[in-house]
Amino acid sequence: MLFSIDHLSISFGGIKAVRDCSFHIEEKGRIAGLIGPNGSGKTTLFNLVTGFLKPDTGRILFDDREITHLKPYQISRLGVGRTFQIVRLFPKLTTLQNLIVATQRGSMSEIIEKALDLLRFFELVDFKHTLVGNLGFGQQKLLEFAKVLIADPKLILLDEPVAGLNLAMVQKLTQYIRELHVKGHTFLIVEHNIHMIMDLCHKVVVLNQGEKIAEGTPEEIKNSRQVIEIYLGE
Repeated sequence: MLFSIDHLSISFGGIKAVRDCSFHIEEKGRIAGLIGPNGSGKTTLFNLVTGFLKPDTGRILFDDREITHLKPYQISRLGVGRTFQIVRLFPKLTTLQNLIVATQRGSMSEIIEKALDLLRFFELVDFKHTLVGNLGFGQQKLLEFAKVLIADPKLILLDEPVAGLNLAMVQKLTQYIRELHVKGHTFLIVEHNIHMIMDLCHKVVVLNQGEKIAEGTPEEIKNSRQVIEIYLGE
């Protein structure tokens, strides 16, 4: 089992943000989606997995090891990487420098070469000496994705990766995820773009008010009466 959440719960001031939530990703090279209305607990769950929050109950397992109470940097070193809804980059550093400072694995020459490879992959290499503050929003989204990849994560958590992007950029980022999946990367994706999730994912988990209400293949989720009634409002 690559990744497992087991009966996870957390409350804030009496409000149950995540309620007894359990699901797992069986093996490497899978793409799982996490969907639900605003306030359903998706980002809270990401913060629990990456150590920014600690659960009241339950446990999190990654690569046959419990990571529930580890610090964020420890979880990152074990191979869990994530993006954020709001990009977290250094605007006064160049595109290349932002990647270089994101990892300490390897010699400087190895890090630079890997950074350049990622910039080529995301079609950003022509901007390697451009200050990040001068990049477009979509380019910054791609750079944050690259920043996660440079640390060689075993599990990549993407928090609303296409939010605010135009259709062309959504299609481009979706294609990058497909290509990385073919190379063996594993993803857990939070996203409001349901068409993207249903098109990309092997499995989809649906949250509502912090509780898992459905889990299955995209086809099973599309046909779930509970999902249609609670999530789609039909």
